[in-house]
Amino acid sequence: MRTLCSSTLIGEVLLLLFAGLVAMRLTDVSTGTIWAVTGGAMVVCVLLCGMLSRPGAVAIGWALQIGLIASGLLLPTMFGLGAVFAALWWCSVHYGRKIDAIKAQRAAQAAEAVAA
Repeated sequence: MRTLCSSTLIGEVLLLLFAGLVAMRLTDVSTGTIWAVTGGAMVVCVLLCGMLSRPGAVAIGWALQIGLIASGLLLPTMFGLGAVFAALWWCSVHYGRKIDAIKAQRAAQAAEAVAA
């Protein structure tokens, strides 16, 4: 799960970077405010990559997705992009857990084969 979720979060860092650049040109919000918000969100994404094995990390990821969608209030394109990344986050969590379960099952089978 960590690999898939980390990939999604790093993609979001790039999205936030480019969204910040676009927001500087298309909104009346100050440049400092835009970079404080987008920079903070980028830092959260990167830190969350390292915390994915901890309890509550997936919930923080969902909160980040909600914030990304809500940024559409400032930049309407972000409604769609936020929804796409929320779907990617769901897929990363869902299929990542399935992959982890399959890996654990195969490791258990390999351990049984060695013991037998």
